[in-house]
Amino acid sequence: MTFRVTRAVPAFLVLVACAIGTPLRAPAQEAPTIGPDSLLPLPRYVSIRGDRARARRGPSRDQKIDWEYVRQGLPLRITAEYDNWRRVEDFEGQGGWMHKSLLSNVRTGLVQGDGLVTVLDDPEDGAEILANAEPGAVLRLRECGPNWCEVSAQGVEGWLRRDALWGIDPGEIID
Repeated sequence: MTFRVTRAVPAFLVLVACAIGTPLRAPAQEAPTIGPDSLLPLPRYVSIRGDRARARRGPSRDQKIDWEYVRQGLPLRITAEYDNWRRVEDFEGQGGWMHKSLLSNVRTGLVQGDGLVTVLDDPEDGAEILANAEPGAVLRLRECGPNWCEVSAQGVEGWLRRDALWGIDPGEIID
């Protein structure tokens, strides 16, 4: 379970602002962050290129290895860049720094949940079931709309509800 820490505005500040007539404003929307080395948006999703990839404590081969991933195609989220290194995190929030050569821009998603998820032949409830995907299955993301993602794995192509996947941000569309 993940908890989100928020900062509450003390009630007396709200009362003081109302009393002196100063309007309270919502924080301005921040512009998307661009990676200084790749010039691509941060954060963004990638996948593991090979069968093994090591996440290190810092952006250098001299740094201690904290994690070793042994699953090709596993989606990771890049949160920072330094030269040829990318700070990544997995679906559990774990990670570290990986050399960019270990990563692929192929978009994949990880099936989440406690039970099987159905892959359908059309992006609508009640469509024909093509396959069942187990939690932890890695699927290639072909496209994603507001509610459904077209996925493929092991020769099966179909549609899956996007809320069953980790590896795509809310509101993100993949064409």
